[in-house]
Amino acid sequence: GVLAGVMQDPLQDPELKLGFEDPRGDQYFGNFGYSAKYKLPVNDVMWRKLGNTLTLAGIAFGIIVPLSLIFGVLSGMREGSLLDRALSYTGITLTSVPEFASAVFLIAIFVLWLGWLPGTANMQFFDQWSWASQMVLPVAVLVLYDFGYVARMVRGSMVEVMTRPYIRTAILKGLPYRTVIMKHALRNALIAPFTVILLQIPFLITGVVVTETVFGYPGFGRMLLESASFGDVTMVEAATLIAVFIAVATQLLGDIGYMYINPRIRFT
Repeated sequence: GVLAGVMQDPLQDPELKLGFEDPRGDQYFGNFGYSAKYKLPVNDVMWRKLGNTLTLAGIAFGIIVPLSLIFGVLSGMREGSLLDRALSYTGITLTSVPEFASAVFLIAIFVLWLGWLPGTANMQFFDQWSWASQMVLPVAVLVLYDFGYVARMVRGSMVEVMTRPYIRTAILKGLPYRTVIMKHALRNALIAPFTVILLQIPFLITGVVVTETVFGYPGFGRMLLESASFGDVTMVEAATLIAVFIAVATQLLGDIGYMYINPRIRFT
């Protein structure tokens, strides 16, 4: 008890509680400390909440990417068409609506009016509300908010590629239109949106505070908000560290992938 002093119980000393007397290997690696709000070690709470958010984000990402690629490519192939105009207007509208507004709108329709879905996603199963039914609305909010932006990025890149001379040359040579799209246009059109798509990963993991709070989902974002409101500095610091790591890792993965799909960058 040198840190605690002669007249103090060592177990009550805040420095000892935070582990300042531990060896450096224990202080700085693997142990994030003790949560003042949850009354549990940070590791016991944070990784469980992060796992829940990864499930939510993974489902949303698995829907956003295929939909954005399909509609973005089809729209870019036919610039000025009815599909192109519809996607542009829809994308702008969906992106401009904040998450809490779309969440309230969906709750009003599917919960209060139709009664098809539960209004919360707290992962506590009652009667007819299964795990899948509780995930529908949170996933829908994320998809609606993110789909329009990503689809418009894909569409813009596809429009630019379709005006390139090598595309016109391939068409004039008599190649089937499907071959021109699949072998010449598609890969080049996906170069620019590739990093945009990967940047949605940090948003879906660390930027879902509003969605998780509205639906009561026990995830990483809601945990971060509650910890910050409570003043749980230890939990906030650990969550911030994980969020930064995810952002940096995603950016690094995007740069590596960009070099792989773009040979001009790879060999310069």
